[in-house]
Amino acid sequence: MSRYGMVIDTHRCVGCMDCVVACKTENHVPEGYCRDWITEVTRGEFPTLRMEIRTERCNHCDNPPCVHCCPTGASHVHERGGVVLVTKEECIGCKACLAACPYDARFVHPEGYVDKCTFCIHRVEQGLLPACVSVCPTHCMHFGDLDDPLSEVSRLLASRAHHALLPEAGTKPCIYYLT
Repeated sequence: MSRYGMVIDTHRCVGCMDCVVACKTENHVPEGYCRDWITEVTRGEFPTLRMEIRTERCNHCDNPPCVHCCPTGASHVHERGGVVLVTKEECIGCKACLAACPYDARFVHPEGYVDKCTFCIHRVEQGLLPACVSVCPTHCMHFGDLDDPLSEVSRLLASRAHHALLPEAGTKPCIYYLT
């Protein structure tokens, strides 16, 4: 069994937004919406400040509140890789999953269903990387099996300090940021 995850090197991300454009193009995301975005966070006090630029998206949590609250089962965990997905034909657009997601990673598609990052599972199942990872010019994004100790993502997590977003939410996110 595999558990897909992403590791993002915040020292290499320059906020170019190539990942955002690749995602919109690959997944036909409508204008005005996005499945991933760039965030800039400044920490510390002057004169010792540190800025972190990072790309964010659905965290494909091991304990996804969006799945637990979905009344129709449209939000679910894919049997391969633990990717959190939405079956648009089953989604009634009630927005319970939007309220449950602590990462604000979902939106209501103009056609009435909830949409979000899928880790480009359609590409991964063909042996390709997610679109965002494949276009990153600084190679700051890494994708793979978190349960395989020999995978690139596991080796990076073992060798570098890292953090996940909102660990206190108890969602057990599968996206990690190298610091």
